[in-house]
Amino acid sequence: MYVVKSPLSDADLKTVAEALQGALVDLLDLSLVAKQVHWNVVGPRFRSIHLQLDEVVDSARLHSDTVAERASTLGVPPDGRAATVAASSGIGKTPEGWVKDTDAVKTLVDALGAVIARMRERVQATGAADPVSQDIFIGITADLEKHHWMFQAENG
Repeated sequence: MYVVKSPLSDADLKTVAEALQGALVDLLDLSLVAKQVHWNVVGPRFRSIHLQLDEVVDSARLHSDTVAERASTLGVPPDGRAATVAASSGIGKTPEGWVKDTDAVKTLVDALGAVIARMRERVQATGAADPVSQDIFIGITADLEKHHWMFQAENG
């Protein structure tokens, strides 16, 4: 079997691999949380929030693919299995059943906030180890912060 060899040192690769795997899990879970709320949101602002949630899903899915492919590029097999996501995501519990529009917004503000905080830690952790991966984390963080701002503005 061919194994992709990383140009990074073993120590740097370990740091970057942990950051990439953590980001993958958080982004996959963020897409699941946003889709779950998308299906169950109710209230006067249903349509606008419903559509806004799909934007988060699309972003999270795009970024998760970027992160997984970066891991593969460095010779690290990404793990996006459901059990792995459930065991290691930094996002809190998602409400069951129908979700009032204001509660849907709060759920996304909280989920995005949790992922952003962990992404910022990854930005710091990967700076010296791999500026290429750090750049990916910076871009993802900027995009998630934009979604975070827009959801915060929903509830004023």
